[in-house]
Amino acid sequence: MADPTHFIAGLPKAELHIHIEGSLEPELMFALAERNGVSLPYVNVDALRQAYRFGNLQDFLDLYYQGMSVLLHEQDFYDLAMAYLRRAAAQNVRHAEIFFDPQGHTERGVAFKTVIDGLWRALKDAEREFGITVQLILCFLRHLDEASAQRTLDEALSWRDRFIGVGLDSSEKGHPPSKFQRVFARARELGLKAVAHAGEEGPPDYVREALDLLKVQRIDHGNRALEDAELTARLAREQVPLTVCPLSNLRLCVVSDMKQHPLRRMLQANLVVTLNSDDPAYFGGYVNENYQAVQQALDLTRDDIAILARNGFKAAFLDSAAKQRHLDALDAYLRT
Repeated sequence: MADPTHFIAGLPKAELHIHIEGSLEPELMFALAERNGVSLPYVNVDALRQAYRFGNLQDFLDLYYQGMSVLLHEQDFYDLAMAYLRRAAAQNVRHAEIFFDPQGHTERGVAFKTVIDGLWRALKDAEREFGITVQLILCFLRHLDEASAQRTLDEALSWRDRFIGVGLDSSEKGHPPSKFQRVFARARELGLKAVAHAGEEGPPDYVREALDLLKVQRIDHGNRALEDAELTARLAREQVPLTVCPLSNLRLCVVSDMKQHPLRRMLQANLVVTLNSDDPAYFGGYVNENYQAVQQALDLTRDDIAILARNGFKAAFLDSAAKQRHLDALDAYLRT
C-alpha cells in the first residue's frame, strides 16, 4: 500500500468491542468532575495520563472504576456516548456494538434508568446526525457474584428493547465463565445475544467454557486460545468471531511488543478476527489507531486489512440485509 494510513482512514468499519466507560477521555473526566463536584486524585489531565501505565488488567480496572465516579446524571452518560460516537463516525465506523457496565454505576447509587436513558438518547442522536448504527450490550462484572448479575438482568428487563445482548467483563483471573452459567442461560431464553471476555489473561479453558457453558456467539479477545491447538481448530471450524484489541493487549502487557501480537497467526489459522479499540481513552487509540498499529508492526497487506474489516461486519449482530449493505459499501471502497 502506498499510504496505509489513508487507506485505513477511508475504510468502512464495524466496532464490536468497545466499553463506553473506557472511552472517557481525561478532558471529559475532569469536565464532568467539575460539573458534578467530584474530587479526583489527580491535579490535572497530564497527571491523570501519567497514571495510564498498567502492568496488568487489574491495574487498569482500578483506574477504570475510579474514573466512573464522575458519571452521575443522565446528561453525563449522554455526553460520554456522544463523544465516542462522534470520534467513531469520524473514523468511518459505520456500525458499533457498545458494552456498558450497569453494575459499575448501580453499585454506587446511580439508577439503571439514568444510565440507559443517557446512552439511548445519545445513540438515537448519533444515528440521526452521523448515520452510524449502534446497539448496546449489557455486561456483567465477573468479579461480582452471579446473584448480582441476576438482579441486574431483572432490572434491565424494563428496557429490554434497548439492548441486544449480554456480555461478561472485568477481572478475568479467578472468575471463570462457568460462574455465570445460569444467568447466561436465562438471557438466551429471553432472546438475547451472548458474548464473553475470555482468553485475555485467563487460560484457554475459559474460552472453552464460554463456548460450551455460556454458549456465546463471539469471544472477546481470545488471544490465549492459540495455546491450545484443538481449541484453535474448533474456533476456525465453527467460525467463532474473536473481537481482538491490539493496543489494549500492548498496554495491559498481554504482549510485550506489537510485533509479537498473534493477529497474523490468527489469520493464518483461518480465525474470524475483528479489530476493535476496547477502552480507547486508556489504551492510546480508537479503531483506526488499532488498524494502523498492527498494519505497521505486522506488515499487513491491503487484503489482510480488508479481511479484518469484512469480518467486523460479518460478525455483527445485524440482519442479513443490513450486513450486505455494509459489505457492499466496503466492496465499493476497495474498488476505488
